Amino acid sequence: MQYLIKIFLPIIIFSIIGISCSTVAITGRKQLNIIPDSEMLSMSFQQYDEFIKTNKLSANVNNTNMVKRAGSNIQNAVQRYFAENNMSDRLNGYNWEFNLVESADVNAWCMPGGKVVVYTGILPLTQDESGLAVVMGHEIAHAIAEHGNERMSQILLTQLGGIALSEALSSQPLQTRDLWLGVYGLGAQVGVLLPYSRTHESEADKLGLIFMSMAGYDPNVAVDFWERMAAQKQGQAPPEFLSTHPSDRTRIEDIKKNLPEAMKYYNK
Repeated sequence: MQYLIKIFLPIIIFSIIGISCSTVAITGRKQLNIIPDSEMLSMSFQQYDEFIKTNKLSANVNNTNMVKRAGSNIQNAVQRYFAENNMSDRLNGYNWEFNLVESADVNAWCMPGGKVVVYTGILPLTQDESGLAVVMGHEIAHAIAEHGNERMSQILLTQLGGIALSEALSSQPLQTRDLWLGVYGLGAQVGVLLPYSRTHESEADKLGLIFMSMAGYDPNVAVDFWERMAAQKQGQAPPEFLSTHPSDRTRIEDIKKNLPEAMKYYNK
């Protein structure tokens, strides 16, 4: 009983005082976000810089340029969508960056503020720039929808006693850092896996299709990509990208249902 009180009481308190709710851009879903954007961005930029300094960037010029080009195209699409819908202020503080890192891991991620990393190990599955846009659109959508803030907010409430992120970093720096990295797909490095919920994944799939379509990439290739990811998962340990990104028939069918809407943005 005490355990349940510890988990749910902070959530009830924050809900009552009304400072924990925000709305996801585009879908309108209500979410729990108790961490100020300034703290999220500061933590993001710090961890991203540390990651880049301690990992090897790809020396393949063509692939690196492809990642930067696809990322910039999706960035422009995101900014255009938000401008057209009077939401540009939600991108305040963003400092976009796209890097390709040498690693056999099949993985990619995006931290708050537009800090994106793609691992070379996922390129055989993306196959081309359109396939890459599926991955980058999906990961950028997670950041745009503030899924990381939502997950960290839940963790602060349920695992760290409802303290502020700044206080958690001060009092429990290693645990807080490991939880942060687990949220953003770097969990294998610290032995932590904190998958997004099915709601987050579905939301990122839908938004990612729209963003890649606006960027000029055919969203239909998303079906083929996730089919390849599903095949990669069979008979072996799933790639790191799938450890936090479930790939199954339901997901693929949902993507197919969202394609007509996404196509409205394709070459609009």
